[in-house]
Amino acid sequence: MRSTRKSGRRHRRGGHLHRRGATVVALMGLLTLWATPTTSADPGTGFSIPFSGAPDYEHLAPTQVTEPSQLHAPLGQQRADDIARQIGLSPEDALSEQQARDLTSGGGVGGSREAADIINACVDILTNTTGRPLYSDIVGESVPSTLASYGLYVNPDGLLQSPANADAPTRQVNTLIAPGGYVGNWLRDNGATRTLIALYRSAYTVQAVYGFAAQQISGSAQLVTNTKDGVESEVGMSMAPPLWIVNFALIYVVDPALAAAMPAYWAPIPPEVVEAVKASPTGQVPYADYASYLE
Repeated sequence: MRSTRKSGRRHRRGGHLHRRGATVVALMGLLTLWATPTTSADPGTGFSIPFSGAPDYEHLAPTQVTEPSQLHAPLGQQRADDIARQIGLSPEDALSEQQARDLTSGGGVGGSREAADIINACVDILTNTTGRPLYSDIVGESVPSTLASYGLYVNPDGLLQSPANADAPTRQVNTLIAPGGYVGNWLRDNGATRTLIALYRSAYTVQAVYGFAAQQISGSAQLVTNTKDGVESEVGMSMAPPLWIVNFALIYVVDPALAAAMPAYWAPIPPEVVEAVKASPTGQVPYADYASYLE
């Protein structure tokens, strides 16, 4: 992954991250969350706590598709910048072009190529919108797929799964972005402390608590039930408001142009696919067997 921003951005230093304070806030939020009944924070969205996330930010997450052209459509830069502003971020909080390049190539002080590969895979999966297909080995052929609005993706081996599946880079990255983990250390060591402070002061912190809770109770399938106007449907965990906003914030501070490629709408997964994914002990099914339902 390469940064798409123009050069000339100033290199920022300084600032001090109060990690202890952030940890206390997160723990308090977690205690409050588990004491809250599993009811919808905003009946209009159809998602219930913890899958709805913090009520103040639920309206910023993707809404359900209402017409075919919205399926897998990206946000666009204007909408991405507006969402960022409302969750407490701005383009100035993002990494410089050089910092973004170093983070995503394994460069810089303490850089890791292995960690960079996971980060890049996450961005590719979460921006799998129109014009940004993923390619997988399907019976010996390289086959493109675009499934972001469903909250699903096809891994390189041709298996269809939720991005929150235990096997997915988008789940494995949790250890890298945890407090005291690789990403935080890298940002501090490479002059990006201001970016880290901005991220932790944004809605990212409270939404991460809801997202963590949602992942812990969703089993292998990692799908979310939406109930609206008496109709139940399922979507992948990455499209639940708190997870979507957490991922949006993380991608935005790397490169706002990449965050603009995230899905603007979510779509119900066809029932045949839901049934298969839930029946699988790993939450994975061969894409070749279910592609016709998703095309």
